[in-house]
Amino acid sequence: MTFTPDTARAWVDVDLGALAANARTLAGLTGTRLLPMVKANGYGLGAVALVRALEPLEPWGYGVASTDEGAVLRRAGISRPILAVSPLLPAAIDMHLADDIRPTIGDPASLDLWCRRTDRPFHVEIDTGMGRAGICWHDAAALTAAAALLHEAPGWEGIFTHFHSADADPGSATTQWDRLQGVLTALPRRPPLVHAANSAGALQGRRFAADLIRPGIFLYGGGAGHGIVPVPVAALRARVLAVRQVRASDTVSYGATWRAPGPTTIATVGLGYADGFPRSTREDAPRVPARRIELNGRLAQVVGRVTMDMTMIDVGEGQALPGDVATVYGGRVSLDQQAAAAGTIAYEMLTGLGARVPRRYGDRS
Repeated sequence: MTFTPDTARAWVDVDLGALAANARTLAGLTGTRLLPMVKANGYGLGAVALVRALEPLEPWGYGVASTDEGAVLRRAGISRPILAVSPLLPAAIDMHLADDIRPTIGDPASLDLWCRRTDRPFHVEIDTGMGRAGICWHDAAALTAAAALLHEAPGWEGIFTHFHSADADPGSATTQWDRLQGVLTALPRRPPLVHAANSAGALQGRRFAADLIRPGIFLYGGGAGHGIVPVPVAALRARVLAVRQVRASDTVSYGATWRAPGPTTIATVGLGYADGFPRSTREDAPRVPARRIELNGRLAQVVGRVTMDMTMIDVGEGQALPGDVATVYGGRVSLDQQAAAAGTIAYEMLTGLGARVPRRYGDRS
């Protein structure tokens, strides 16, 4: 058996055609321009490669969490606007200016400092219920101070809020949207760009589309509710490293938390929690569904605790040989299903992918 070094152990196949298809779905539903979120290294899949795949769709720009992430895109030749969606700290003004990265400003003091320093574009964040960052929608004093500064601020390009439950509680998005509109009436003018819709908000169509949408997880193959299923983008795969027969009552992995109910075959897969496959087990979280991995067309249950570098699966009477390829998600098991079985969410599964897991890019569209 021969294989390339990047497939010797564990890797993730990234379908760039599927990424673009998911972006087109959201653009079609909302009829507005895209501001794709590519923070956390493109949700763990490689920001530069993903941005290059999205460029033909002519998005308005890209969203990152920090100036460091924005600088990576600038070094890769990306010239579109880049918005850092974390709140601006005064000490970071120079870093924003150095790489032409638009800041998110969420308090009057930072707004004053930016406007004194430069006329470059910026966006204001309004907290309409997330309780994380931004000027609170009912903080009259802060809004009055901001309005005075914005009156003569030539760099005021955008204003936005962030939905907290648009996937599970669509009514909450309406409430937050209405609060944002109320804030806009108290400000000196409407900036060119108003945006609110994340993936779940965008899936509700034109209701919250405004001037831009900020999709994230849906682009990368994670579900965001409303009955619309994205095209799978990431397929996490790993080689079988060893196969052994165990007897009834034999234990597997640390803590001996799993005992074989009868004679069976255990395959050891070259993927562990250092690669982004969570350690949790049904013994740790008995209410979550069983964790399964696809191998040779069948689903095999994960048994025992996931270790740093390896995971054991019960293949029963199925066939397994060293070198066989197991698909953790992106095949018969979806990203969301695997996340639920680990007691987490798709976001964490993707962003937790380890640095030693090669990202392989293709286009199966």
